[in-house]
Formats: sequence, C-alpha cells, structure tokens
Amino acid sequence: MDKDRLIAFITEEVSKQLKKPPADRSAIPVGVSNRHIHLSRGDLKALFGPTAQLKKMKDLSQPGQFACEEKVILAGPKGVIEHVRVLGPERRQTQVELSPGDCVKLGVRAPVRDSGDLQASAPITLIGPAGVVALPNGAIVATRHIHMHTADAVKFGKKNGDRVSVKTAGARSLVFNEVLVRVSGDFALEMHVDLDEANAAGLRNGDTVELV
Repeated sequence: MDKDRLIAFITEEVSKQLKKPPADRSAIPVGVSNRHIHLSRGDLKALFGPTAQLKKMKDLSQPGQFACEEKVILAGPKGVIEHVRVLGPERRQTQVELSPGDCVKLGVRAPVRDSGDLQASAPITLIGPAGVVALPNGAIVATRHIHMHTADAVKFGKKNGDRVSVKTAGARSLVFNEVLVRVSGDFALEMHVDLDEANAAGLRNGDTVELV
C-alpha cells in the first residue's frame, strides 16, 4: 500500500470510530447465579475430609471469588439436588444459595435474604464424599443485588445498603425492584440474579441492565 492510500485508509478508519455512538456508561453487566454453596472450614473438613482444601476450578467475575472443583449433594424433605458447586474462599459460616424452584424440589422454605443474614434461615442437609452435615439453618434465596466498586457508587450516586430498581431490555423486558446495592473497593460492577429471575427476564451472563 502506497503512502497516499495508507493515509486515506487511516483517515477512513478514524472517521468510522468517531461516528460510533459513545459507550453506555450507565449499563450494568449481569451475572446469573445458579445454586451454590459457601463452606466454613469445619463443614469443608466434615464433607471432604480433615485435610481438605478448596481446589480452584476457575476465577469468578468478583475479585478473589472462585468456583471450586468440589461439589456436594443437597437433601431436603422432598428430594435431592446433586452436583452442587462449592464457591471459594471459605466463609465463617456455611451458606447455601437456592432459587425458588430449587426450594420447591427440595421441599425447603428458604427465605429471601441478603448474603450473610442466616439467622432463622432454612435447615438443609449437605452430603459429601467424606461425610454429611445437617445444617439447622443456612439455606436462603439470595436477594438480587448489585456489586459496585466505590468508584461506581460515586458515579451512580449510590451508597452501600441502598435499594434500587433496575430495568432489563429485550422481548421479556421487566423491572426488578428492591435490588440491594453492595459497595466495596474489592467489588467489580455487576448485578447478580438467580436462575429463576434470569429466565423470567430472558437474561444471560454478560447482558446489561440500567437503573430506573
């Protein structure tokens, strides 16, 4: 390519870029959460053996969070769900996060709760290769929520603990109300919904939503 044609090509490409609409800086990416478990150290040992350590399978979108190779069976009064993924790192208290559909299959009445709020949550039994843990409480349907980095919270004018409404797009567009805002310097911007919520709105991982 001669010099004149190269200059013309570069000029055309720059012009194309300038004509593109600006990126939507108000868009919030979506992460769809399937059923999963966060284990305490004691319950990890009970389920997988006294020397067990969580084995990372892959990193998740939130910094420091990862999916593990370990899986367990969940058992309730009406049924079981096999191959339920453990997420790391270890937690102070074991937490089982379900969708409403999972609760029906298991026969448990898990309340809608913010992560970590486990008092008077639903009992459930965990079955691992090395043992069984019968939790008197620990099963919840997680409140839909948005992880915001502190810089994102400033941009959106929100603070930790706020509740907001979020609109989805597409053929099954709807508005999610009572979405919890969680703010930390360790978070990456992302809205988390469970599988039932995602299916209702036709959402997939990586789709975006916007604050109403």
